[in-house]
Amino acid sequence: MPSPVENLSTNPEQTEALGAEFAQSLKAGDRVIISGDLGAGKTTFVRGVCRALGVQSAITSPTFTIARRYDEGRIPISHLDLYRLSGGADAEDPGLLDEELSAERLALIEWPQMASPEWLSATYAVELEHLGRDGRKVTIQ
Repeated sequence: MPSPVENLSTNPEQTEALGAEFAQSLKAGDRVIISGDLGAGKTTFVRGVCRALGVQSAITSPTFTIARRYDEGRIPISHLDLYRLSGGADAEDPGLLDEELSAERLALIEWPQMASPEWLSATYAVELEHLGRDGRKVTIQ
């Protein structure tokens, strides 16, 4: 397994740019788990990925809907936010989001720790960490 790549960001624009750069390596069927505390910049990073792949519509966190689809870009994208999963039956149901996790879609998954590890296999893992003010460390593995 390749070593993790660490990047530093001093503002949201740089975090978005890191997402855009990362997007160049992504393809349909990839699953990217994105971890970090509340406000760490997960959705900002996702916005960069989506913009680089040609999505023009608003990119917002799907916290209350769990999944949001963006189909107008070069790759169909499912943006998932599992924060509201209870960790109970919903999180254990492997068929719950089959359509979102299909081989035809790129899945960008925030809060993966809310589901059982067996439920989500990942192609890449991204971790965002607060460094104070607008600073972030973005680790991609």
